[in-house]
Amino acid sequence: MKLFSLNRVVSVACSFVIAATTVAQQSDSGPYNMGNKGIVRYEDVFHPVVGRSGMVSSQNAIATQVGLEILEQGGNAVDASVAVGFALAVTLPRAGNLGGGGFMVLHLADKSLTTTIDYRETAPTGLTAQHFLMEDGQKDPESRDSWHAMGVPGTVAGLYKAWEQYGSGNISWKKLVDPAYRLAKKGFAVNYDLSQLLGLKQEWLKENPSTAKAYFKKDGEVYQAGDKLVLPDLAWSLKQIAKHGPDAFYRGAIAEKIIADMERHGGYIDADDLAQYEAKEKPPVTGSYRGYEVVSMAPPSSGAVAIIEMLNILEHFPLAQWGRSANTMHVMAEAMKLSFADRGTYMGDPDFYPVPIEWLVSKERAKKLADRIDLNRATPSTEIEGDVLPPESPSTTHYSIVDRHGNAVSNTYTLSASFGAGKVIKGTGILMNNQLHTFSVRAGIPGAVGFIASEANKVETFKRPVSSQSPTMVLKEGKLYLVVGSPGGSRIINAVMQIITNVIDHNMNIAEATNERRIHHQWYPDRLELEPGFNADTAELLRQKGHDVEITQTMGSTQSIMVKGEYLLGASDPRRPGALTQGIDK
Repeated sequence: MKLFSLNRVVSVACSFVIAATTVAQQSDSGPYNMGNKGIVRYEDVFHPVVGRSGMVSSQNAIATQVGLEILEQGGNAVDASVAVGFALAVTLPRAGNLGGGGFMVLHLADKSLTTTIDYRETAPTGLTAQHFLMEDGQKDPESRDSWHAMGVPGTVAGLYKAWEQYGSGNISWKKLVDPAYRLAKKGFAVNYDLSQLLGLKQEWLKENPSTAKAYFKKDGEVYQAGDKLVLPDLAWSLKQIAKHGPDAFYRGAIAEKIIADMERHGGYIDADDLAQYEAKEKPPVTGSYRGYEVVSMAPPSSGAVAIIEMLNILEHFPLAQWGRSANTMHVMAEAMKLSFADRGTYMGDPDFYPVPIEWLVSKERAKKLADRIDLNRATPSTEIEGDVLPPESPSTTHYSIVDRHGNAVSNTYTLSASFGAGKVIKGTGILMNNQLHTFSVRAGIPGAVGFIASEANKVETFKRPVSSQSPTMVLKEGKLYLVVGSPGGSRIINAVMQIITNVIDHNMNIAEATNERRIHHQWYPDRLELEPGFNADTAELLRQKGHDVEITQTMGSTQSIMVKGEYLLGASDPRRPGALTQGIDK
């Protein structure tokens, strides 16, 4: 296998700048112009990683290498996705996980099938909204990291279901878990990012003895970059999972330890909650945008509906002609407001709430919404009816994989907050999620006067909370074209949408599309966020249209792969360190 050098890829993932013009706006003259069909285009500022026989794009270099090894050994994209998912549980503990959940979109080229797996966490029996509230009806800030906030994890069940249903059949389950087991047992080198995060969060993380034991030295000191981190308890858990599959986690030795810690600390997950957990295969939500098919997750993921609704609105405006101008940013912001208002009102777990998906993603509705947009005036959020969903942490992670046969996986999973609840189950090394705080716990609660909360996302036993996670694919005439996704809380949705419009409307290669500065509006609060370094003149024009512009933080960490003929073109987002996109070039 011929791999691109690590130095070359990291240089791609560690610098970015906003382009002044799009490729479509550049002159076709000049000795270096390769034309829009070129793989390497000298008119581009940023260049993608190129491969032919497979590609993995993830937020951690070690996990990317694990996935590539599985592809080399004859595994397909689904096999590789399982191995990457387990590896990230070791090397990216703030988001990669066994104790969380997520969503996966799968494309099987030989079957002409695109499907999804929902392995979102569920609310255990006995838990109610009152567990998150104070006597005055306000949300208890301490409940965010409590044992009450832990949902029944779905990751192990979800990865197993993907492998069992759509794996190649060439790679055993044990062989897919083994790389993560070896990393946990033998240790891996801590990078600067992990060392810094452990240092920043050490006081909180050390409150739980099992977390302190797992992620800090015996004397309590923080692991420095270059130190080896060994996770023996997590290695034990991975060995159990490799040998016994999901039964180890939901009914076996790991389940026993989870239940014991819940009983010890007043948590609500019990044996029945674990045994009854089910990862669900669902048809995707689909839409079209300027001749391309957009495929993403069904609810309780809210991203697919929101992304498709926004794209349907934007289809009514000449973004390619406008370029990345103030007009384009303005109509994007207006589409974001309209879509996020709908998201808060209508999104929920479809097993508990009738989400009107077809209506929300219909072209007819989009036309009515587009007609409401004034090109010269920002619509105040108070003039748009909607409900508010709770904030989500940006500490999620995403990976994209394409194999030599054109099969693909787009997978986003999370512990919710960075390091989840900050609590490791004793004897397992498994960090638990704090996902249940993303339910709308104040919906319909007396005392929550003046607070807009989503009734569709209220707490109910076995229900899955709404999520912004948006693993997405774009197809052209039934063939894979783009695989994308991101962490970032509510900013996930808009980050993914902007990748799609940068590629389709502005004819950018995937690296250019990734490196462009992003914007974000989520209807409430009524604020248009711009990334640091955003064009100041454009920002001023947006203010003149009435937007409350604020320069905030970077948005997302997209891991993307584009298919162009026989080539795979990939890019890791420079917004978070340590990511790696790498391809097999043979």
